[in-house]
Amino acid sequence: MKITDIKTYPINIKGGGVQLVIKVETDSELYGWGCSGLSGRELAVVGLITHFKSILIGKDPRQIGAIWQLLYRGQYFEGGRVFTAAISGIDIALYDIKGKALGVPVYELLGGKQRDFVECFASVRFTTKEELLEYSRICIKEGWKVLRLAPAEFETQDDKSKFEPRVSIAILADWITKLRKEVGSEITIGLDYHTRLNVAETYSFMKRMPEGTIDFLEEPIRDQNPGAYQELRRMVDVPFALGEEFSSKWDFMPFIENNIMQYARVDVCNVGGLTEAMKVAAMAETHYIDLMPHNPLGPICAAASIHLAAACSNFSYLEEVNTPVQNMGTKAPDFYPVQHKLEGPRYPVTDTPGLGVDFNEALAESQEFKLVDIPRLHRNDGSLTNW
Repeated sequence: MKITDIKTYPINIKGGGVQLVIKVETDSELYGWGCSGLSGRELAVVGLITHFKSILIGKDPRQIGAIWQLLYRGQYFEGGRVFTAAISGIDIALYDIKGKALGVPVYELLGGKQRDFVECFASVRFTTKEELLEYSRICIKEGWKVLRLAPAEFETQDDKSKFEPRVSIAILADWITKLRKEVGSEITIGLDYHTRLNVAETYSFMKRMPEGTIDFLEEPIRDQNPGAYQELRRMVDVPFALGEEFSSKWDFMPFIENNIMQYARVDVCNVGGLTEAMKVAAMAETHYIDLMPHNPLGPICAAASIHLAAACSNFSYLEEVNTPVQNMGTKAPDFYPVQHKLEGPRYPVTDTPGLGVDFNEALAESQEFKLVDIPRLHRNDGSLTNW
C-alpha cells in the first residue's frame, strides 16, 4: 500500500469556529481522516502539509513511526507548533488507515482496550453568577459529576475585549465559593483561567477561596517558563492541569519530571498525533499523572482522544464542550455523518475499525473557507493581555 495524496480541508463550523481536516489517500480503497488543532493558524498548517505531501507520496502509510520521525526530523529545523500540528493530522489519519486495513479499532494498535467507556468532564462556560449556578445544576441533574469551569465574566461589560485580572479574581472567587456550597463535596470542580493571570495573581486568587473549593486549576499562567510554574507549584496547594499548548514530549518533560503538573492536558491534534501522545502518556504514568485530554475541536479530535484514553491506564477525564446546557457546534453532523456519540457524560468505546469517524468531503469542497482569528483581550490601559 502506498500514499497517493494528502488533502486539507479548513472548514467553518456554524457556532463552532474553524476546523482543519486532513485526508490521506492510498492506492487501495482505504483512506484516513485526521485533524490538526492549531486554531486560528490553519493556513500555516496547510502550507506545511503541502511540503510534507511531496515527501510522503509513495510511502507505505502503515510505517507510522518511521513517517513520524521523517516529518519531525527530516529538515534542519525540528519541531514547533506548526510542525507538530501538521504531523498530528497526518499521524492520526495513518492510524485510521492502518486500523481499517487490519479491521480493528485504533486502540488495538495502541495496546488494546483498558476501559469500556471514556468519562468526560463538562466544560461550563459562563458570564454571570446566575449562569454558573444554573448551568452547573442542569449538568449535575443530567449525571455529570465533573465540571470544568470556563469563565467569561468580562463579557458582561460594554467592551467585551477588556480584562482586568484583579477584578476577575474578586468576582470569580466569590462565585465559585458559592457554587461549592451549593453542589456539596461530591462534585469535582476545576477552573480554567486560560493563562490570564501571573504568578502573584494566581496566588491571590487561590488565597481568596476556602480550602477544598476547587479540585484542580488549569493553565493559570503561560507555560513557556517551567521554573515560574515550579515556584507557583510551591505556593498553591491544588493540582494543576497543564499541557494543552504543548507541542511535543519535550515540552511535557520538565513539567512531568519536576512534578509540576498533576493532570496532563495532552492535545492529540497538536502534540504530534497518537504516536507522540502515547509517549507522553508513558512519561506521565511514571509520575502517577493522569491524562485529561484537551478536546475542543470536533469529532476527529474526539475520536482520536477516545482511542488514546481507551488504551491508557492513567486516564481521568476527556474534555467535552457540548453539554446539556451548551452546544458549541463542534460536532457538526452535516460534516461528520459518522462520529462517536455521547451517552450521558461518557463515550462508549466501540469496536468500529479505524477511528470510527467519516467526513463529508463534498460539503467541504462546496464551501468557501473564511479565516477566523481568536479574540484578543486588553487591560484598561490598552495593553494586550491573554485571551
